[in-house]
Amino acid sequence: MDTSNVGEEEKEGEVTYEEKLKYVSVIAQPMASKKLAGRIYKLIKKASKQKTFLRDGLKDVQSRIRKGETGIVIFAGNVSPVEVMCHLPAVCEEKEIPYIYTPSREDLGAAMGTKRGSLLVLIRKNNEYQELYDKVLEEINKVPRVY
Repeated sequence: MDTSNVGEEEKEGEVTYEEKLKYVSVIAQPMASKKLAGRIYKLIKKASKQKTFLRDGLKDVQSRIRKGETGIVIFAGNVSPVEVMCHLPAVCEEKEIPYIYTPSREDLGAAMGTKRGSLLVLIRKNNEYQELYDKVLEEINKVPRVY
């Protein structure tokens, strides 16, 4: 075993951010940086305590967006087949909802406190985590868009 990068890995057996990027779909743009992804997972964890302010899953998020709910949409980058959700970034742009991709659907699920992964998450604004929400939103808006 190569021990040269033991300090970089969080836990033994856990896949690093860079390794997760290898399994990401081609359309997963804009991708969150490692630091931003960490903040996003922290925001999801706080939002999961407020039941109606975190929507997860393709069907739920899609219906909520079409009904007019707003917030931040977080997509998983390693979805297969990608056709099940490839139309949603266009819907988000049309409704002017900020969105970003993270490398792993398993990490999205873990941030919500479930063992099962999630394709996408809609985080709505709430006073409990307002400061972190604004910080994440500001950083998402700074990430250059690829059209």
